[in-house]
Amino acid sequence: MRNRLCWPVGLVSVLLYGWVFYGARLYSDALLQMVYAGLQCYGWWQWHRASAHARRPHVRRPRARDLAAALLVGVIGAIALGAIMSRFTDAALPWLDAALTALSLVAQYWMARLYRVNWLLWIAVDLVYVAVYAVRELPLTAVLYAGFVVLAVLGWRQWGRADAVSRPVTQAAAGA
Repeated sequence: MRNRLCWPVGLVSVLLYGWVFYGARLYSDALLQMVYAGLQCYGWWQWHRASAHARRPHVRRPRARDLAAALLVGVIGAIALGAIMSRFTDAALPWLDAALTALSLVAQYWMARLYRVNWLLWIAVDLVYVAVYAVRELPLTAVLYAGFVVLAVLGWRQWGRADAVSRPVTQAAAGA
């Protein structure tokens, strides 16, 4: 089921968490929240452009090279941000925080593009975030991100059903 209200609610959430992460010296995460604010607006716009009558998102299938290119950009971003954070700040966990930040941006972009694979990346990233927030003594945030893992699993399953429904029937599948 499509619910475009997730985008403005997400916008408020990321702005509040930017403040929380800055206080925990997770500066890459704090910056990530600011980028998320822009991506929330982009996602909201993308979903708004889609058919207003569609009850389920039209799940897209990206080309392997597009996925690889996005992951490469994520790795390059992680290395660059990690270097900056480790050299110029007192960031806690600068390299891990930078890697999670970069991969989160990739996952968020894939979500806005309606790529089902976004949910697999979210599951992996959020599992690591649970541990990071526990180590940084942010137990409520760790619990929240554990909930995000559950939501990502549900998203993976739901978008899989939406993809199966929207996939055209081939002659082979129709038994012709």
